[in-house]
Amino acid sequence: MDEEGAVESVAKKSRSKSSPAKPKVSRPNIPGYGMPKTLQGALTWDWAEKQLKKSREYWISTVRPDGAPHTMIVWGLWMEGGFYFSTGKTSRKARNLAENNRCTIGNDDAAAAVIVEGTAEPLTDASTRKQFFPLYEKKYKFDMSNMQGEPIFTVRPKVAFGLREKDFSSSATRWKFTRKDEKMSS
Repeated sequence: MDEEGAVESVAKKSRSKSSPAKPKVSRPNIPGYGMPKTLQGALTWDWAEKQLKKSREYWISTVRPDGAPHTMIVWGLWMEGGFYFSTGKTSRKARNLAENNRCTIGNDDAAAAVIVEGTAEPLTDASTRKQFFPLYEKKYKFDMSNMQGEPIFTVRPKVAFGLREKDFSSSATRWKFTRKDEKMSS
């Protein structure tokens, strides 16, 4: 089974009521860039997930206690409708997320960019944690078995943006997410 198939297998086994419903599609508010009034040419969420799954490196931005941004490259997996990554428990990222769990994730291809704004929570489900390590090792050829005491975080999207450089103004798309266990806000 290839990496994407393995990740999907984990996703199907671990779906929960907190999995995101299909996101609401709209255009981002980018005045002056000639955004179309219709959704013609908008990207699909399937396109965005494909970009997130194939990315090797991801940018993560967190917020320091003094409000300053902190951005770093991480390795991780997009699965179950969220981004899973590990970091040292005393790293700046982990300390920032302990104080303020809001963060932004970006894939590694600015010409086919996906930016996810969401919240990070420690992964506590033992079954998903156990499945994370071999999938991570398969993707990165890196054995994390001696790091299993370090935190794994799951970033669940609240809003995401996608665009292709070659057709920026017609492809720029925003997706808004609602958890199945949350009420839709206006």
